[in-house]
Amino acid sequence: MASATEEAVSKDRGISVKIDAEGELVELKFRTDSYKSMAPAELSDAVMDVIKRARGRMQQRVMEAYAPFAPEGIDMEAAREGGFDPAKMMADLGIDKLDFPDFGRPGR
Repeated sequence: MASATEEAVSKDRGISVKIDAEGELVELKFRTDSYKSMAPAELSDAVMDVIKRARGRMQQRVMEAYAPFAPEGIDMEAAREGGFDPAKMMADLGIDKLDFPDFGRPGR
């Protein structure tokens, strides 16, 4: 996944972007001169749309690649949306956080 990218192209084919596996924009191309006649808000919307679509595809691809390695019972979609609770996972596995008093502390 380190070198993976996802590309999205605008509806008019005038703008394309590439996103890496970390969700960072690595390439923005204006493939035609059509952007020159767009209103600023229209151009902004078009750029943001292709970025959003490319990120969504990459997130899906990363989730599919790492899902086989996730602990049983982990909802990868919830984890992607920030809903992963490591303390709950430990509890579900029958591990008491008292067994690991530094669990969850920064730098530990």
